[in-house]
Amino acid sequence: MKHVFLLVALVLVVAACNLTNKFKSGSSNSNSSTTSSSGNPSKIDNEPVEKAAPTAAQTAALANGQEAKWDQQGIIWTLPPTWKKEEVRNETLSYGGNGAFLSVNISTMSADFPSDVSIKAMHQGAKTEQKNGKYDEVKWLELDGLRGLEFRQSKQETPGDIRRLEWQAYRTYAGQNQLITMILSTDDGAFAKHQDELYGIMYSTKVVH
Repeated sequence: MKHVFLLVALVLVVAACNLTNKFKSGSSNSNSSTTSSSGNPSKIDNEPVEKAAPTAAQTAALANGQEAKWDQQGIIWTLPPTWKKEEVRNETLSYGGNGAFLSVNISTMSADFPSDVSIKAMHQGAKTEQKNGKYDEVKWLELDGLRGLEFRQSKQETPGDIRRLEWQAYRTYAGQNQLITMILSTDDGAFAKHQDELYGIMYSTKVVH
């Protein structure tokens, strides 16, 4: 599971860099603050930015939940009480329970990396993939004041295939320009069963930025 996650994270970062190079021309460099806190607080390029608003079912899925605190990165989640820690390192974290998983990766970028341009290019790429059927949900989502991109894979070919709910955002932390990649996943056949807890975990995110 960890190897699959790291491969997915690497592909996403490479794709982001490639898309950024296409959009970089004519754009000024900017850091994560542009996307996360300035400009229109409710829109990015006329696209609405949703704020975390868990439903009653999503809140109930985390009842009597436990706090998972990533001290190295200043990020906290609420997880179901039965979930267990699999691995916590400086740049990667993973928890799981009952066939569902939370995996998070931190990618450090150069100080002059155009984060704002990159995340917008990633959004455009995801919207294109949505038209092609890869994703069934793509939207801007703000978690704890940090605006990022949320996308959900469409129903997979077989019930045993992994289906992912993801969120990506740039931030400045500990003097670094970072890309946060959060993946919540389970087998496609169990996705509906776990969906409320997966969204509940995502919406519970508290992140220093």
